[in-house]
Amino acid sequence: MWITGVFALLAALPLATSGRLPERVATHWGGEAPDGSMPLWAASAFPALIWAALALGTILTTRRTSASTPSWAGATLAFTGVFMAGVQASIVRANLDRADWQEAGSVGLGITLTFAAALAAGALGWIAGRRGELPSHAVEAGGGTSMEIPAGERFVWLSRTTNPWLHLVAAVTGVAALAAVLAAACGLLTGMQWAVVTPFALASVLTLAFSSVQARVTEKGLEVAFGPLGWPARRWAPQDIESSRAESRTPAQVGGWGYRLSGLGTTVMLRAGECLVVHPRKGAEFAVSVDDAERGAALLNTLSAGRPE
Repeated sequence: MWITGVFALLAALPLATSGRLPERVATHWGGEAPDGSMPLWAASAFPALIWAALALGTILTTRRTSASTPSWAGATLAFTGVFMAGVQASIVRANLDRADWQEAGSVGLGITLTFAAALAAGALGWIAGRRGELPSHAVEAGGGTSMEIPAGERFVWLSRTTNPWLHLVAAVTGVAALAAVLAAACGLLTGMQWAVVTPFALASVLTLAFSSVQARVTEKGLEVAFGPLGWPARRWAPQDIESSRAESRTPAQVGGWGYRLSGLGTTVMLRAGECLVVHPRKGAEFAVSVDDAERGAALLNTLSAGRPE
């Protein structure tokens, strides 16, 4: 959510205020006076793409580490996200209601305050990362044993988790997208309506899709379905799973909320605590934060081993 939120802010802030900005926006200062500019669309897209590339590189790098979420990754994303968002806000503020980019005001004070806030955010990110590097406490499902299934019977395990805060974020970004559509319909965003609507609409859809999760274990294996419509979904056949267990995890360990990639593999983190963790025969581990994970892991272990006829 942090990565998506910063990306949406960087892209949308100049476009949302385009009616009060010059055609070219001052983006570089030599002392108190601006000495460089960009078209409005570039001032919106360029910082957002830099942030996306940095975030993607950080995620891919953490997947290669043995720690759950390295402290440097939390510090990097927190510091850079706050700094880039603050710089973008300072640039927009300096260009507001100016006829030409060369008339833009100073950004010195804004950059100074932004740097201080970014340092504080980086420190918090470092602390969160250090907590995430602490060993997690695993809760083994039935001591690693399988569940006994009587002959002729079939067991099904089902568990569902939702995160109301992610629902709220999806609602807020959805309302923002709708407001942008209405503004475009009234002629307030002529020529830029899609550039404003798309980031908010995309953030709303993606957040809603990963704000709830349902895990189901049947004789066909494990199915993890996302969102209110149960789509998209990931599936593993019993023979593709080497082992399963229940394990306690926190957002700090996996890098935040939602669909997370880290040194622990993939984790669907909607609430801290018990998670169902599967170790596939191929690929990284997959975990999902659901209740009654011990029972689901035990049933998966039985099915993976092959139940007797």
